[in-house]
Amino acid sequence: MIDPIVQNFWSQIAGRHDSEAFAVLDAAYREPHRAYHGWGHIVDMLSKLDQLSALAVRPDLIAAAIFWHDSVYLTREPNGHPRTDPENVRDSVLLFERHSRFDAMEQAAIHDIIMATANHMKSKAKKEHYPGFSGDLDFFLDLDLSSLAVSWPVFEQNLENIRFEFHWAPEQDFYLGRTKMLESFLGGGDKLFRRPETRALWLAPARENLQRAASDLNQKMACSA
Repeated sequence: MIDPIVQNFWSQIAGRHDSEAFAVLDAAYREPHRAYHGWGHIVDMLSKLDQLSALAVRPDLIAAAIFWHDSVYLTREPNGHPRTDPENVRDSVLLFERHSRFDAMEQAAIHDIIMATANHMKSKAKKEHYPGFSGDLDFFLDLDLSSLAVSWPVFEQNLENIRFEFHWAPEQDFYLGRTKMLESFLGGGDKLFRRPETRALWLAPARENLQRAASDLNQKMACSA
């Protein structure tokens, strides 16, 4: 069953896609190797976009980027070689463009918003596709990281879901990779969230979760060493 928030936002942009687009997305977000990067993540982002829509200049384009940004998500290749986030982001953009019927400016804007997830902390708008585009890109990135600010039990479950997606990785390697990621987010300081409005909502609980999770992972690495 498709969540009403998904139906609501898709209805606003369906006409700017080909007839196969939603079926492609639905199949992708139901893939059995996904646990965190499925429809739940998309619903969470769309729900927050809906609640905070006053922060967006083009919420329709942000919604399109939300729908497509994790449309390709693999943690390893069929030959077992680990796959990087930038590779998934690149292929997600290509899949979007294959099914897009947006005009040239809109498609370029969505392309750049999705590509920004390849390097969350360092990405910035390279071109102001429309007045307010850079703010929309920042808002999208904040929405994508807003799950860092959830309650601790949900945060723990999210980590477990990501561990499921990397079930093939040795325990020590997974813990080390996650710890580096958490510490990189902590190293962003106040810039973890880019918009002052989202920073006020999410920075404090996110930093608390990140510090707690990093400490827990360090303990697990010590115990499994």
